[in-house]
Parts: sequence; C-alpha cells; structure tokens
Amino acid sequence: MTDTIQSPQQALSYPFPAPPELGTFIEVAPGILWARIPLPFRLNHVNVYAIEDGDGWAIIDTGLDYADARATWDALLAGPLSGRRLTRVIVTHFHPDHIGLAGWLCARFNVPMLTTQTAYLGCLNVALRPGNLLAEPYRGFYLTNGFDVQTMEKISTEGHDYMWKVAPLPPTFSRVVAGDVLDIGGRSFAVLTAEGHAAEQLMLQCTSEKLFFPADEVLAKITPNVSVWPVDPDGDPLGLYLRSLNAIKQTIPEDVLVVPGHQLPFYGLHKRCDELALHHEMRCSLIADACRKTPRTAAELVPVLFHHIQLDAHQMGFAFSEVMAHVNYMIRCDELERATMQDGIHRLVTK
Repeated sequence: MTDTIQSPQQALSYPFPAPPELGTFIEVAPGILWARIPLPFRLNHVNVYAIEDGDGWAIIDTGLDYADARATWDALLAGPLSGRRLTRVIVTHFHPDHIGLAGWLCARFNVPMLTTQTAYLGCLNVALRPGNLLAEPYRGFYLTNGFDVQTMEKISTEGHDYMWKVAPLPPTFSRVVAGDVLDIGGRSFAVLTAEGHAAEQLMLQCTSEKLFFPADEVLAKITPNVSVWPVDPDGDPLGLYLRSLNAIKQTIPEDVLVVPGHQLPFYGLHKRCDELALHHEMRCSLIADACRKTPRTAAELVPVLFHHIQLDAHQMGFAFSEVMAHVNYMIRCDELERATMQDGIHRLVTK
C-alpha cells in the first residue's frame, strides 16, 4: 500500500515504542484505545481506534474483510470492548483496509456509519463495477504507458483482488464534511479532509487532548501511497497531496500526538510533513534524470523509483500508479513532456 522512506529518528518521538498485540488495545489517551487489525500484505496491519462514547464505543476504521480480520475483531469485542455496545463506525476513506468491515460491524450492532460522501460513493462504485479493471480504457491505461499484455492482466486481476475484500456497505450513511465538529463522549473532534492518498480523506483533531487522527495522510516511517488510477488518468494526486501537507502544517499544532492509520503514534508532525514533501521532490529529481538520458515510458520508470524492492503483482500496481502521480505532477509543473510514438506508447522526456 505504501513505499518505505527512511525517517531521521531524532526528528520524531514515539510514546508507545511497541504496537498492541492482536486482540488487545493500548490506551493513547483516557478513554481512547488503539488496536491493530491484520492485513495479508507487506504492510501487514491497519490501526483502528475505539473512543468512549457515553455507554459505548465509537470505532474509527475497520480493516479488510477476511477471516483473520474478523477473528481479531471477535477477540476485541469479547475482550477489551466487552460489556459496552458500539455506538457508530467512523470510516476515514474508501480504501478496503479502512472500510472493509464497516458494513459487517454496522449490521452486527445496528449502528450508523459516518464517513465522507466521496468515501461512501467511491467504495460503492468499485463494488458495483468489478469488470472495469479489464475493460477499456483501463487496459489502455497500462498498455499505452509501457506494460505488455501479460503484465497488464496480472496487475488488473491478482494485483487488485484486494479491492473486493469489502463487506456489503450499509444502504445509508451519515455524511461528514470538513468543518463539522463531532461530539464523541463529551469530547469535540474537528473534522478536516485531505487529498492525494484518497479523495476527501477524513481526519479528526481533538484539541482538548492534543490528538490528531490523520488516517493515512501522514505516517511515521513510510510514505502514503499517492497514485493515479485509470478512472482519472490525467489527475494530479501528488499536487493535491503536497497542498494537503501544507494545509496540515498551517492548521494543526506541532505538539499534537499523531495517531495514524498505520505504524506507531508519534510526535513531530510538522517535521514529518516536511520529510514527506522532500521525499517526493527527490523522486521527481530521479525521474527527471532518467528521462533526460533517454525517453522513458512510465512502466520503465518503476525500477527507477522502486529498485530496492522485489515487486509482486499487488505491489507493481501501486508502484506504477505512484510513478504516474509523479509524472502527471511534473507535466503540470512543465518539467516533463509526454510524446506518443508511432507504436501508440507514451514516452516521457525532460523539458
């Protein structure tokens, strides 16, 4: 789901040096609990949170819909969460590792799902149109950017099979928008949204506890995946992501405890935002250098950025889409230009 980046450890501090064991919670603030749900990927977990909400618990994010994740939820519900009901399920964005079990939990406990309109409709669109990944213009997205047919088919099938590990969504949802304030157990949580990793990604700030829930927008040791997908082939998610990082720095104080969607909670929000922006700047430089030497397809740029990782079909799909995010951003910044050759393949050159 994400790409590794080395983080200067002196810049960040970690009040909880080890994550909770599966089926257990760590209290990050009074009445706010952090657990992990397993994922069957290289990134092997997603963080979920339970917040005291009157006589029950409000849940933030849910994990992917598969057997190990359901078993972990069963252990949490029978153990540290037992004796209280669930009051609502809050979903930060439509990626399956965050929304995958929302419908299952909502149906099991007859509670509402709160999320952004984009998250709800985005997930619903994927669920209703699974055949699109092997249809035009989706096939063309990969083929015209340099992949052969065999690789394209692997990415479009086994590379994206995780997208359907999502329990059926509730037929209705409660819409949350930027500028709202959620009252959860007497605490006020300001609602913010971010772009780049996922459209209209929900973030929460609790000023009284100095807590910031950025979902996947800011992670401690890895960079959130920022990708162009076939449905929006000319989109600029990297430009939107960099804009969101800057907005976070302008809006959220430096001294908050960051409680993210993956990895460990940490202090050092502004420094981490700067590191992430610098990381993408360095990636753009690598692409510019490669395309200065010879015209390259986007597929040929994957090993330029991901030479340190052996990529399976799942990871190749994300790596390529992340390359495309940098390519589109650089074209918009007038640093690259795209030429379509006689073979119909797009190649990129440095301007």
